[in-house]
Amino acid sequence: MIAGNHDQPERVRAAAPLATKHGIVLLGLPKEAPLLTQEASADRVQIVQGGPSWLEMKIPGCAANAIILALPYPSESRLKELLSESFTQEQMQLAFSERIAQLLADLSVHFREDTVNLVTSHLFVMGGKETDSERPIQIGGALTVSPQAFPKNADYVALGHLHRLQKLSDKPLVRYSGSPISYSFSEAGQSKAVVLVEVEPGQEVREEIIYLTSARPLARWRATEGIEQVERWLEEGRDAGAWIDLELHVSGVIDPAEFQRVRKLSDDFLKIQRVVVREEREEEEEQRVELTELSSDQLFKRFYERRRGAEPDEQLVALFQRLLAETGGEGEEE
Repeated sequence: MIAGNHDQPERVRAAAPLATKHGIVLLGLPKEAPLLTQEASADRVQIVQGGPSWLEMKIPGCAANAIILALPYPSESRLKELLSESFTQEQMQLAFSERIAQLLADLSVHFREDTVNLVTSHLFVMGGKETDSERPIQIGGALTVSPQAFPKNADYVALGHLHRLQKLSDKPLVRYSGSPISYSFSEAGQSKAVVLVEVEPGQEVREEIIYLTSARPLARWRATEGIEQVERWLEEGRDAGAWIDLELHVSGVIDPAEFQRVRKLSDDFLKIQRVVVREEREEEEEQRVELTELSSDQLFKRFYERRRGAEPDEQLVALFQRLLAETGGEGEEE
């Protein structure tokens, strides 16, 4: 198991001494070397050799050992620290993708023809499809890695970071298995799965995608016809068993009691967003009103109504006025 961009490396590797005894490898930083198996057991996975970001694993019942290039999330600073020991200054100035490619190429010298050769890392690879759930690890594409960065003699490349199940390359086979559950409504409609891989030295990789059905799916409803449409969908059993993100379109400010009634229509509503839809004539009339003619609390109330579809209560307006006064804006002095 390797650390991703969400993880604290020290916490990931904290249990490494115990995990190694059970054939489990925990790596937090790119420069880390795995702990080797001290007490060999025929019925347990053994780590027979390794170094920074690579290891050789012997698995009970398997004729061939596996060589794994294991690269935990390589942030710019972590990558620089790792490469400074072996790269020249000119190599250090290469683009992020080129440095990753060079690093993996150097590590791939450990691959052998009689072993299963694997790569695992936590990267954003060019061509991968994102959702809102992933925390960005690249700015303007700076930390994007090309699919061609992976060694050609790797049998399989298993990646983490993107939550969508997707294959990016065939030679070598580069795969995101995705997250086992959906983490935000931007993943609504996605099928979640685990990927079972069978590899033998010199043979074609065999993949089996096993779809997961135990988690509740996510669905987005956009009720442009108002509450009646929501009630109709519920009667029809639409997206039964799913958590629902409801976007409710209303023609004006909705009564709080009515809004609470909508909430109670189903326990599956995790989020309800009110969208106030106004007629063109109303919009034109409002545009004629000069904003300078409105007081600060009137502006706040109008903003709140447009965003929330309901009037703010008196306590909230009073809080707004107090904050405005503290910042030196228009407001009542206490």
